[in-house]
Amino acid sequence: MEKDILEILEKDSRISAEEIAVMLGKPSEEVSACIKKMEDEGIICGYTILPNRDKTEKEYVAAMIEVKVTPQRDSGYEAIAKRIYKFDEVKSVYLMSGAYDFMVLMEGKNIKEISHFISSKLSTLESVTSTATHFVLKKYKDYGIIMEKNEYADERMVVSP
Repeated sequence: MEKDILEILEKDSRISAEEIAVMLGKPSEEVSACIKKMEDEGIICGYTILPNRDKTEKEYVAAMIEVKVTPQRDSGYEAIAKRIYKFDEVKSVYLMSGAYDFMVLMEGKNIKEISHFISSKLSTLESVTSTATHFVLKKYKDYGIIMEKNEYADERMVVSP
C-alpha cells in the first residue's frame, strides 16, 4: 500500500487521505496511519508545489552546477554534501556518477547572484576542485509535469488504416 500511496502523492500532494482511501479501496484511517508512518520514517520528506516561474512576475535564474571534489578520508562525500546543502541558496544536491561528483541545483535573482555564490561560497570549500555552471534557459517538463500544457497543438496529419 505504501508504494501506491507514494505514487498518488507524487502526482498530487494536495490529495487527501480520504480521497486516497477511496482510490485504493482502503479505510481512510489505515491510509492516514500509513502516511504518518512514512513521514516518521523519512520516506515522505515533505510536500511542495511546482511553480512555473516563467508565468510569474518574480525574476529568477536557475542553475545546475557540476562540482568536482576530493572525497574526505573518514566521511567520503557525506561531509562535503552536508556543507553544500546547508547553504540557503541551494535547492538540491545529488551525488553523481561520471565526470563530476555532485550536481547542485540553485535559483537566484540573477546571474550575478549565482556567480557570487559560486565564487565566494561553493568554490572556496576546501574539498571542491572545480565547478561548471549551466544556466537553465527554459523548463519544458519538471518532475513529470509538462510546464506549458497544450502550448503546441499536434499538427500532424491523422493517418488511419
